[in-house]
Amino acid sequence: MSTPDTRETAGPGVETSAITAAALALGDDALVLSHRLGEWAGSAPVLEEEVALANIALDLLGQARILLSLVGDEDELAYLREERSFRNAQLVEQPNGDFAHTIARQLYFSTYQHLLYGQLAAGDGPFAGLAAKAVKEVAYHQDHAEHWTLRLGDGTPESHDRMQRACDTLWRYTGELFQPVDGLDLDHTAMESAWLDSVTAVLTKATLTVPTGPRTGAWAAGAGRQGLHTESFGRMLAEMQHLHRSHPGATW
Repeated sequence: MSTPDTRETAGPGVETSAITAAALALGDDALVLSHRLGEWAGSAPVLEEEVALANIALDLLGQARILLSLVGDEDELAYLREERSFRNAQLVEQPNGDFAHTIARQLYFSTYQHLLYGQLAAGDGPFAGLAAKAVKEVAYHQDHAEHWTLRLGDGTPESHDRMQRACDTLWRYTGELFQPVDGLDLDHTAMESAWLDSVTAVLTKATLTVPTGPRTGAWAAGAGRQGLHTESFGRMLAEMQHLHRSHPGATW
């Protein structure tokens, strides 16, 4: 009698071992957030910020390309997978909203990603080389987000209120970042503690209140790693994949 094949796949012909599972999780995080930040092109509040967001998006896209290439063809993985095959955390797929919303999302994620790549770079695993380079890029991403959090939080009453609402709204998506991922040998407890300390310090300095809502558990969001995504992700994915799917095999 044959044994059923229970290996999970991330898409056509893609087997998800521990290493590929980790590469997909990290690669999808970077790919999706890169696309979200790219949506600001032509509509950022000032020209300098348009350049800054574009540069961050390009950094993330570079990370995504390296990580996805460890799994299979990067273009196929980006443009031909269905929604349930993506393994990004739900935080990065959240819509841009207003500028404060984008900055809160960036603060939460870049603080996590800097800690993540710091741990990976200190080890000798398959992601150490990428992490050693990316941690320098993400240090800028984090500094940029912190700068704008302080500027908006300790700015006008309107900017303060918008920044507070954004931090409160996105707080429920942060717990998923610290759920264990197969293939990543990390001290998630230490990383989460350091993340909370860092974010708390920035929000406090920005005269903002640290959100108190749940970050994990039954009432918190967080199933993106299992392929369950929020409603806005499907619309974003359709837009991101439209050109490739409309002209299969085309080259430029």
